[in-house]
Amino acid sequence: MEDAQGTQDAQEPHRRIRAAYTDTTITVYQAYAPRLGLPAARDGRFPPAWKRDRMTWIKPSFLWMMYRCGWATKADQECVLAIEIDRAGFDWALANACLSHYDRDVHADQAAWRRELKASPARVQWDPERDLHLQALPHRSLQLGLAGEAARRYADEWTVSITDVTPLAREVHGLVTAGNLDEARRMLPRERPYEPAGGVCP
Repeated sequence: MEDAQGTQDAQEPHRRIRAAYTDTTITVYQAYAPRLGLPAARDGRFPPAWKRDRMTWIKPSFLWMMYRCGWATKADQECVLAIEIDRAGFDWALANACLSHYDRDVHADQAAWRRELKASPARVQWDPERDLHLQALPHRSLQLGLAGEAARRYADEWTVSITDVTPLAREVHGLVTAGNLDEARRMLPRERPYEPAGGVCP
């Protein structure tokens, strides 16, 4: 099995958070139109035009972000941001999240899931991880949706730094297009398995 970094790993679990992180922060990715992304990267914080009253989805996987934004070519996703956020905030969101879909192995019934969904400030969604060609891999990576209190805290409390990584996206894409996969792989952020505090993750 080839993981997001292009290595063979037959033991990769079906669901796992993989991310670049330090002792205190974790890096997630989002893509925006330049009118939002460039000011955010310039100032290191989201501008007032960033809507704090709507759900926002953050992705710890760089290659999943590349799949979502088409290597920064899709409309209103031309600016890819690496957002370094406080790990305690990220873990809080996970601890207060529910699955974005009903799962009979987790929820008593659909009514119970809907009640949990309504009350939770965060959503967990597991999507197929991607390889360098953006093809789906057998294992899944996290998308974390933040709404209400979680979205506001993300924008105004948890964010440590914001970096425009659009040039990196374009460079890696160029190497993949040229068939230089080894060099492209070396350019990728070094993502490692991440265990949230208390191991809490829906």
